[in-house]
Amino acid sequence: MNLTNLHTMFRPNSVAVIGATDTPGTPGAVILRNLKDGKFIGPIMPVHESLSEIAGLPAFRSIDTLPLTPDVAIICSAPETVPDYVLQLGHRGVAGAIILGTGFADLPPDAHQMLEGAILSAARRTDLRLLGVGSMGFLNPIIGINASLAHCDAQPGRIAFVTQSDSLFTTVLDWAHVRNIGFSQCISLGTRLDFGFGTVLDFLNADPHTRAVLLYVEDIENARHFMSAARATSRNKPVVVIKAGRTPQAAREMARFTTRALGADAVYDAAFRRAGMLRVSDTEALFDSVETIARSKPFKGERLAIVVNGLSPGLITLDRFVEGGGELAEIEPETRNKLAELLVDEPMPGCRAEGCVGNPVNIAANAPPERYADALRILLKAPGVDAVLLLHFPSALVDGKEAAQAVAKAAKRAKRLVLTSWVGGANTEDAREVFNEAGIPVYSTPDKAIRAYLNLVHYRRNQDMLVETPASLPTSYQPETSTARRVMQAALDSGRDRLTVPEAMDILAAYQIPVPETRLAATAEEAAEAAEAIGFPVALKILSPDLVCKSKAGGVALDLDTPQAVMDAARAVAHRVCSAQPECCISGFIVQRMGRRPRAHELYIHVGTDPVFGPYISFGQGGAESEILADSAVALPPLNMTLAKELISRTFIWKLLQGHADRPAADIDALCLTLNKVSQLLIDLPEITSMEINPLFADEQGVLALDADVVVHEDEEETGTARLAIRPYPRELEECITLKNGMRITLRPIRPEDEPAHWDFLSKLSIEDIRYRFFGHIRELPRSEMIRLTQIDYDREMAFIASRESDGDAPETLGVVRGMTKPDNSAMEFAIIIRSDIKRQGLGRILLDKLVRYATSRGTKAIIGEALLENKGMAGLAAALGFEVTKNYQDDVFSFNMPLVRPEDDDGDHGDNEEQKTPEQGD
Repeated sequence: MNLTNLHTMFRPNSVAVIGATDTPGTPGAVILRNLKDGKFIGPIMPVHESLSEIAGLPAFRSIDTLPLTPDVAIICSAPETVPDYVLQLGHRGVAGAIILGTGFADLPPDAHQMLEGAILSAARRTDLRLLGVGSMGFLNPIIGINASLAHCDAQPGRIAFVTQSDSLFTTVLDWAHVRNIGFSQCISLGTRLDFGFGTVLDFLNADPHTRAVLLYVEDIENARHFMSAARATSRNKPVVVIKAGRTPQAAREMARFTTRALGADAVYDAAFRRAGMLRVSDTEALFDSVETIARSKPFKGERLAIVVNGLSPGLITLDRFVEGGGELAEIEPETRNKLAELLVDEPMPGCRAEGCVGNPVNIAANAPPERYADALRILLKAPGVDAVLLLHFPSALVDGKEAAQAVAKAAKRAKRLVLTSWVGGANTEDAREVFNEAGIPVYSTPDKAIRAYLNLVHYRRNQDMLVETPASLPTSYQPETSTARRVMQAALDSGRDRLTVPEAMDILAAYQIPVPETRLAATAEEAAEAAEAIGFPVALKILSPDLVCKSKAGGVALDLDTPQAVMDAARAVAHRVCSAQPECCISGFIVQRMGRRPRAHELYIHVGTDPVFGPYISFGQGGAESEILADSAVALPPLNMTLAKELISRTFIWKLLQGHADRPAADIDALCLTLNKVSQLLIDLPEITSMEINPLFADEQGVLALDADVVVHEDEEETGTARLAIRPYPRELEECITLKNGMRITLRPIRPEDEPAHWDFLSKLSIEDIRYRFFGHIRELPRSEMIRLTQIDYDREMAFIASRESDGDAPETLGVVRGMTKPDNSAMEFAIIIRSDIKRQGLGRILLDKLVRYATSRGTKAIIGEALLENKGMAGLAAALGFEVTKNYQDDVFSFNMPLVRPEDDDGDHGDNEEQKTPEQGD
């Protein structure tokens, strides 16, 4: 998707209205009125085949007769005319068109689908972008344009709102209008015929007028593009989302009105969390949360201190906070004494003042404004306090506005987060204006303040997931992928889509997931023989394709220690299962070495395939009651040790796994490692569509998988990592090379865990190298920039590092080449830097050639770059590799360009990659 057209489309200098009319209440009339009534100063050009004037504006009979090419056109005409208008607009050079969808809802489904296909085909012949079909239009209050069917205008602001819903589009505008909330953009997507949330997020990420983004989502189409765009945007701006369909009932209702696969809500939740976004439940929480995020200062902890001018409302607020999972700050004795000095004139009956200072800090109903400010100053300096919430309830003894002014003054230079709630009272609005001017979040009720703060905590945790440097898997971990693939392929070749339990265990064992020895037996006698071969004691389970949970049907016998006991148990479990479920087909028996782990926790790991986001991993409490307990959490692969631990921590059993009483803590690292192995298994064996390990024992000794069910399917259209919503580390791009001096190094994509080595790499660069690379002198990179350099989205950019490993030493980074692809895949801008003491060994040429080969393989049209005119080494390297090198004396730089795809080979594909710009340096 070419974002240049979107910038023009959503910030136009001129507008055409196709199908404009004077008829009241029609879309053509409403659009024209909204455009005229706004502050848009560009030309508005109605197009009508017979009228010469509409709403006082000169009308034009066709697109060809327009006096200038509009930046955007709004199509309000009949559905059957739209494809031709789209084609004409494209040939005229219009950047974008909004299709309002007038009459589309009345078409039969087949006709509707055919017409949309014709519209999209017409747009694809040119660079015309389409908003809709069925869009309500858009507003850009920054330039004063209301190109929508909304009933009211919007004020300028720094928040962008993007929605699928027509009714929510107008509702949010109305809600914000009453509350004096402004917008940078309001966009109604309609059916997303041409582009959807991912592309709009890319656009808003690059929009300097947008500081926060609000989304209303019902479904996502291109999951990988959405995840890439959401993760990129979340690194720069808060993204808050409402997703409909939380409950099964709502999901079923949504399914009645769409033919698209909706996907599971738990998987959507995992995707939003992984993307660093904040999900909220209603419109009010949407704006309260984004205000808090946009105005809050970075804070390292979550411990909240509450200041209130009344004990009872403070206790109610405290209940709400604790019930919501908040962490209350512990007020240390020294801080209590300082606060007590403020209350010497207000002792509670029967206790000393300092003994009555807790959290909430009750400063009394008649507290003067100075006491609010003093209490805040003390708490802002107190150890163990990360944020302060001040609550003011109406009092005839205190002026709320003056108290607000005192708090605003005290919080002016605060490095910790300060939130306020001024409730009721005649001068409450005046107090809120004071806080708004000071940039301090203020809420009309304590409940809203608590909810906003807890949402901020969740948002902070999601952001931490984006910037956490993950621990890597042990270097000794090498799964036997070929063995696992042979087992799986044998099942597929025999026409089976479900693996036997021994086959499933063989695959787990190939990925070094501990399993007990397992064998199949057709009869009770064969089961006894298998038990003798394995060694007693054993467990025996019924083998049936009709049983999901064997223990529930009575199909399990444990601790069998003789051949006779095995035969008796086999006959008994077969009888129990047949009695309980007569229709059940019994194929035989599973015999396993008994895994005695008396203090182990029973867990499960489930792998499923979501129709929207592809493979996902669910973890929770296992055993026969796992469905009843419903203690589970969901994450998207690929995982690392940090993400795996975060997944486990979202379950109730997490606390039990920490150990208690005489039960030691489980080996959490072993459990995280197992989740990582399952994640890698999914990546390596994409034919696995479903897998459940249940029960998975976990204790201080590690883990043991006792049972597994694996379903496979061969899909020729979607294989490998293409089905994952997040592209995993591209291991296939690794290669080993030898430098001129004989040094053996590895060329590979950069990984998040390379951050420590990258710091060391930068420390060994010369001042001149730094200036060549960053076009200026820098003393030190902030950690946020280092995270951006090492934690890349492999779907959007690529960085190849040259790494050298020595026995017993950490890997060294010797050089890096980086490529940032433009959104339409038209060009990749490169950056390269080599460690100062490794130059003249041919590494620069090797790295840049690697990037050229990679860009060519992904269909990028060209590689471009710049270097300072002083950097003649870079110019020579680029020329030697076939770049066209030109001098730009105006900017004092060399410009490099290497076409990779001839214009006649362009297939019109529109990529969805992040556009960035980075200078480069050569060796």
